Amino acid sequence: MDEEQTLKDLLAIMHENDLDALKIKVGDAIFELVRREPGAAAAPAAAAAAVPAPSGPAALAASANVKKVTAPLVGVFYRSAAPDSEAFVKEGDRVETGQVLCILEAMKLFNEITSDYSGIVTRIVPENGELVSLGQELFWIEP
Repeated sequence: MDEEQTLKDLLAIMHENDLDALKIKVGDAIFELVRREPGAAAAPAAAAAAVPAPSGPAALAASANVKKVTAPLVGVFYRSAAPDSEAFVKEGDRVETGQVLCILEAMKLFNEITSDYSGIVTRIVPENGELVSLGQELFWIEP
C-alpha cells in the first residue's frame, strides 16, 4: 500500500471515529495526524503548549529570555546533512536568523529547519535520529 493511500485511510478512520489525533506505525513508517478546526491558524505557541513539559531530574528550566525553536512538522530529527557530516550547530554555537539548525525527514522528504532567532544555542533537545512531534521543542536559543 502506498503512503498516499495509507494517509487517506487514516484520515477516514479519524473522521469516522471523530478522533482529534492519531499516531500509528505501519511497517517502518510512523504516521501522526492531528485535526485542526477549519479556519484555525497554526499557532506554534499553541502547538508547543500542547506538548507536556518534561519532569523529573532530566527537566531543565529555561531562563526568561530563552527563545525556543519548535518542530513545524512531525519527522525524524537529524543534526547533520549526512551521517558522516558535521552537525549544523552545536550547543554553544552562535546562530543567525535564517541559519539552518537541523533537518526533519518526513515521508522521505528532508526539510531544513532554520532559526527564527539570532543568539547562542544553549540546548538541543532531541537526540539525533529521534522522531519529533509537531510543536516539540528542538532548540533553545538565548540572545
